Amino acid sequence: MTQDHDHQHDGHEHHQDPTFYRSPADAAAAPKEQLAYVATFARPADKPDAIAVVDVDPDSPAYSTVVGFTEMPGLGDELHHFGWNACSSALCPGGGHDHGDRRYLIVPGLRSSRLHVLDTQPDPSSPQVVKTLGPEELGKRADYSRPHTVHCGPGALYVSCLGAGDAEGPGGVALLDQNTFEVTGRWEADRGDQYLAYDIWWHVMHDVAITSEWGTPSMIEDGIVPELLLGQKYGHRLHFWDMKTRTNIQTVDLGAQHQMALELRPAHDPTKLYGFVGVVVSTEDLSASIWLWHQADDGKWAAQKVITIPAEPADAADLPPALQPFGAVPPLITDLALAVDDQKLYVSCWGTGELKQYDVSDPFHPVETGSVRMGGIVGRRPHPARPGQPLSGGPQMVEVSRDSRRVYFTNSLYGAWDDQFYPDGVGAWMAKLDIGADGGISVDERFFVEGDAFRGRRAHQVRLQGGDASSDSYCFPA
Repeated sequence: MTQDHDHQHDGHEHHQDPTFYRSPADAAAAPKEQLAYVATFARPADKPDAIAVVDVDPDSPAYSTVVGFTEMPGLGDELHHFGWNACSSALCPGGGHDHGDRRYLIVPGLRSSRLHVLDTQPDPSSPQVVKTLGPEELGKRADYSRPHTVHCGPGALYVSCLGAGDAEGPGGVALLDQNTFEVTGRWEADRGDQYLAYDIWWHVMHDVAITSEWGTPSMIEDGIVPELLLGQKYGHRLHFWDMKTRTNIQTVDLGAQHQMALELRPAHDPTKLYGFVGVVVSTEDLSASIWLWHQADDGKWAAQKVITIPAEPADAADLPPALQPFGAVPPLITDLALAVDDQKLYVSCWGTGELKQYDVSDPFHPVETGSVRMGGIVGRRPHPARPGQPLSGGPQMVEVSRDSRRVYFTNSLYGAWDDQFYPDGVGAWMAKLDIGADGGISVDERFFVEGDAFRGRRAHQVRLQGGDASSDSYCFPA
């Protein structure tokens, strides 16, 4: 463990962070974000990974530039899905207010199994590393490794982990204390036959959690393993849990051909019991899909496919070796984001280089309402600001502003997978879309952060100052 951090509240026990929002509508009405925090990583691990701070205020002279850059203390982290120490779930009954403000970023290293704590105060554009937990902390206290995703919940920080402490699996969820940031233990009391792990989210006012599945560390760290994919060995199930007893109460299998059920996006309205999950690829036809989970009339959980995105034919000569036998580009849904008002869903198709917008006001019948292409395995579409510059990678991590009017995305998935699908180099870039009042989407030609701005690192996840569409749980309806 590196520097210790003494978490004090400076006598403001009754102060409430203005970025804790009662409802989705309150979040949408809050001031716009001025900064975005971006996880960047070095591959090969020849320099420390870093959190880049990007100016996203259109009225700022530094708009669309990196204004802060905080390096991690070690090498080889591969920073991944980080989160805030506290969020709107603090306002939930039983959520507690004793863990202070939305101030600290909890940043996991997927390859190193380290967890870094960054303080965004007093200067939000210059966060400082104030604590690092070594891999032994996750292993000793929770018997987990390879932390993937951090979510703040009522009473704890939830960290999904792909691997067991000294074995491949099972993966699962570790809990961190919101005051000390120490690992307090394993979340699951009875996991049933759950073995593979990926994301965790919840319907917090109904005490229901959901987890999804990717693979164990050896299944992912060197790229997709073709034999495992064709053998349908990657994850394809959703697990539903009683949050109070931490017990697996039901498992829904999407079908073994639907490989890699990853990002979970529940409705933000706390009265609604549904959400969306993305499936990366079907072994039947290389399509990708979005599934809706919901509670059926009998009280059981069910999931149904509501969006299918087909693969696109391509000349084998234009494809990386992994795809040449198939003569097609799979969409590869690798992220999705549900707008805070629950009206629009944004879906990243990293393989084809497309970001799709869907109207999901009727979640059972999504309607595609917009599409932007940038990058892509074959397309290499440029950004409008650089029309003569082909782009590698594609829309990957996507984040939506609280007011549902801006969408940010970056282009790197995971080091080994970048190299597998973009063997000539994936580059590094970040782009932004503006969402019209009528829901239409357009590329902000003023906003394009690329290349040297990230100092030789690849750009991955985005978090917005004050919270975003993927970081908070709300406990009251609009």
